[in-house]
Amino acid sequence: MSYTRREFGKLALAAVPAARFWPQAAAAKPNSKVAGVQIGLNVPYSFGNNMMPADEVLQKCVQLGVSALELRSQPVEGFMGVPAELVTRSTGRANTPDQESAKKDAAEQLRKWRLAAPMDKATAFRRQYEDAGVRIEIVKFDGIYARSDAEIDYCFELAKTLGARALSCEISVPDTKRLGQFADKHGLMVGYHGHTETGPKDWETAFGYAKHNGANLDIGHFVAGGFGSPVTFLTAHHDRITHIHVKDRKANDGANVPFGEGDTPIKEVLQTLRDKKWPIQATIEFEYPIPAGSDRMREIAKSVEYCRTVLST
Repeated sequence: MSYTRREFGKLALAAVPAARFWPQAAAAKPNSKVAGVQIGLNVPYSFGNNMMPADEVLQKCVQLGVSALELRSQPVEGFMGVPAELVTRSTGRANTPDQESAKKDAAEQLRKWRLAAPMDKATAFRRQYEDAGVRIEIVKFDGIYARSDAEIDYCFELAKTLGARALSCEISVPDTKRLGQFADKHGLMVGYHGHTETGPKDWETAFGYAKHNGANLDIGHFVAGGFGSPVTFLTAHHDRITHIHVKDRKANDGANVPFGEGDTPIKEVLQTLRDKKWPIQATIEFEYPIPAGSDRMREIAKSVEYCRTVLST
């Protein structure tokens, strides 16, 4: 069973001052690897802004003491110099023919930018993060299935330049066949992320398409979707799981709640990773509503500490 809120309340996490999550004053580098399990964070999604500048993302991760990430591509490409207006125009709504034309034009300009993107800037990005003690283990790409073959090659090259061991993206089972061919070509895993409607058969179909097709197992969605304990799927397919998303949800498509208040067996999952010594990042994805009187950083800090505690038990 997961810790109840009452049990976990003994840790008095709410009393942790927001400005003192990690001893930055002592120039300590973050270390969120506990009992052999790497606790990570999905950023900048967990901070509530996928377009957050790279420097701010790094500062927040260091403040939280998190030393490994699933990092979305937006801050990286922003650091590399992508025109922000191209990103906005290429992903915005198109309600008229003119807007649709402008969106397609922006996407084409963005494609051209990516194919000529300065990879030395990506190398500098990686160096900046690693010098601060933060590793980029997974790079998440939005809208990857709509990209050209050359753009998909760029995605894999960018991930490798950043030092990642895997890509991640949302799952579209039919499209995992094409993307899996690139994964095998580049020798880099892709972790497909699903929601409550995604079950074992979806991932198993993707596994059959390519050797490097994998799963980003979201244990909260798995439970809320009615697929039973994620420990069963984790045990059966641990060699295909790039990372897990750690969140707590109620069963039967229930709400996201603070860690320890839902039906997700966070404790059992993390201790399974620990005891089996599987090299799978336990990536916190912060999604529950922020309680009155608190803030996002304080709640993420509580979530990190919850994971540290169950791994130390």
